[in-house]
Amino acid sequence: MAITSAYNNALSGLNAARRASTLVSENLANALTPGFGRRSLELGTNTATGGVRVLGIVRHGDPALLTNRRSADAGQASAAAFAAFFSRLETLTGTATDPQAITARLAEFETSLIAAASMPGSQQRLDQSVADAKALISAISGAADGLRDLRTHADKNIGLQVDRINVLLADIQELNIDITSVGSSGGNTNALLDHRQVLIDELNKMIPVNVLNRDHGQIALYSQGGAILLDGNPAELSFSPTTEVMPHMTLENGFLSGLEINGVPVRTSGSRNALIGGSLEAEFAIRDDLSVSAQQDLDALARDLIKRFEDPGLDPTLSVGDAGLFTDGGSALDSAQEIGLAGRLEINALVDPDAGGNSWRLRAGLGAADPGEPGDGRLLQGYIDALDDGRSLASGSFGSGPMSAADVASGLTATISLQRSGADEALSFAATHQTEMSRIELEQGVDTDAELQSLMAVEQAYAANARVIEALESMMDTILRL
Repeated sequence: MAITSAYNNALSGLNAARRASTLVSENLANALTPGFGRRSLELGTNTATGGVRVLGIVRHGDPALLTNRRSADAGQASAAAFAAFFSRLETLTGTATDPQAITARLAEFETSLIAAASMPGSQQRLDQSVADAKALISAISGAADGLRDLRTHADKNIGLQVDRINVLLADIQELNIDITSVGSSGGNTNALLDHRQVLIDELNKMIPVNVLNRDHGQIALYSQGGAILLDGNPAELSFSPTTEVMPHMTLENGFLSGLEINGVPVRTSGSRNALIGGSLEAEFAIRDDLSVSAQQDLDALARDLIKRFEDPGLDPTLSVGDAGLFTDGGSALDSAQEIGLAGRLEINALVDPDAGGNSWRLRAGLGAADPGEPGDGRLLQGYIDALDDGRSLASGSFGSGPMSAADVASGLTATISLQRSGADEALSFAATHQTEMSRIELEQGVDTDAELQSLMAVEQAYAANARVIEALESMMDTILRL
């Protein structure tokens, strides 16, 4: 009986060592696999036959570290969206050293006016002034067009993310069911748990989530803002993308879609925001706040430019209500229609040779019937003075003090440059934080040194049990020979 018990003990030890070595190998192989949780054997005593009994496989993980790392993931995803937006916006408006920037184009236009004023009879200099005015318009309207594309891209990204979130929630719920089913039949659910964690991690980058444990291995998911995403059945998010987002379109006036969860509209900004953090909230902020603010500043710049050259006191050939050198799509400024003005900005066709006009009207007046005196540069000097005149803007975020046209353009580009710099700093911090939290989680997960030490201990246990069996076989052989 003692020999039988010894055999049982040794055989159970060999089985446990085999299972343990397999787990160590899996741990080492998946040390850098996202979502993988370190495994270890749960052992107990076999009271019926003696020896060791494998009770199950335990999946390890630190909930606090996991929560902190997910928070860092969401922060990095949000910061990356903002940084990409401001980087592109700065490219559209230009920097202080960019020869294609709005500020550079404005300076070139003023320089050409000065050159024309010094020689008013030069057709070449007048043509150059018109060309530089058109280049300035192109820079402003080009920035407006690019900004419209950025808003449309944000709206499209919202739609793509909402679709992906719905798929992830359905997949996580299916894994919930599988985990319960496999667990109740005594199967190993660790691979399913790993897969579920990977899906939650992906979801969390778009909408940061709180994970609540439910019975039988299932979980519930809530957004940081308190929205129920999954508890029993998955929520359904709805959003309707727009083919092209125009400047006048907003969430408030109903031209843009908001977010709904199970058919109920939810806030995507402000204190009661249902999203709070992550890339989905960032895309809503880009579409509904940041792009709108940038559009207002571009429109304010365009309005200021039109107003400076529309004053009847500047050009005596103009009447009240006539369009000046810069126009709103060929017409005079309508202050009630400022939204999208930067994209409609045009040169007055009367001075544009490409549109059948004559550049000499820069010297003689837009409403002049003939070229007048070729040496008269008073209107050209008036244009220069209009650019340099300090005026308070009626719109935009430039402040209330008097500003020249160059001040307005510089204020626009400087503001965007500061925003881009701040977004880059925020992204750098968020990326560093995310990298560090991932590193800590990996270190607390699978420690390769510790696993190798465990493997050595398993090998020693295996060898010891094998020697016991060899000794027992030798004893049995001796007994049988008696």
